[in-house]
Amino acid sequence: MNVGIIANPHKKGARTTLINLCEALEKKKITWSLETETADIIGSPDGVDARTFGDSCDVVAVLGGDGTMLNASSKIGSVDIPVAGINIGTLGFLTTCTDTELDLFADAVASGNYQLIKRLQLRATITSNDGSRQYFRALNEITLTRGHTGRLVSLDAWVDGELLNHYRADGLIVSTATGSTAYSLSAGGPLIAPKADVYVITPICPHSLSNRSLVVSDSSVVELAPASDSSCPMLFTVDGRDVVDIKQGSRITVEQAGHALPLLRIADRTFFSTLRQKLGWG
Repeated sequence: MNVGIIANPHKKGARTTLINLCEALEKKKITWSLETETADIIGSPDGVDARTFGDSCDVVAVLGGDGTMLNASSKIGSVDIPVAGINIGTLGFLTTCTDTELDLFADAVASGNYQLIKRLQLRATITSNDGSRQYFRALNEITLTRGHTGRLVSLDAWVDGELLNHYRADGLIVSTATGSTAYSLSAGGPLIAPKADVYVITPICPHSLSNRSLVVSDSSVVELAPASDSSCPMLFTVDGRDVVDIKQGSRITVEQAGHALPLLRIADRTFFSTLRQKLGWG
């Protein structure tokens, strides 16, 4: 058994947690490999590219918060190995356990006493005026928002080729069930259980109060574009990164990525218990 480890070097406590995790794994006779930047945290010269984890690791452990998990999923790529988050951040909706539960995590990995929850990912394609294309993958959400302007923008959305709406807003979010606890929630979108085969389109600060979130099947194809009467600059983002300027005439197509991310969950931890803990529910 080998565990690949990715840590956020900017998180306070990352070095201590990394050392403690390696010790907890060693106690269970589990080997580990460190991603290049993670190895730098402890001055090790033996770091490897995270893209090789699919060939050499049985589990990937990510030390940080939800943002680190999103970044790690991008680094790992489309590999079918369990990913576990160890929370040393502030939110932790995606994480498996905290940095005080490293022995519990090591025991679960050694015994196989865990569950895998498949998390839908999105594939976004930007088609520019000249016909060129750029491809992106998102675990949480993609957004099309106003760029360097304080004004509302006009944008159109289609679902399966049919016009959904012409929006006047700060932007639109297309979110997975996983991302429903993130930006979409902050914009007034609904919480969605991870096993629901849907994603949600949420307007950001729409000018019309009738513009609400819409939940659609994950088999749907969603398209977004600046409206023909829009002259304001717009920005496209993927999980808060990969910022791209969107010009008039460009179109964004969003659909299933075809590869779900298998998140490792310790047996007694559930989505609903996480909601109760993180949101202060009774």
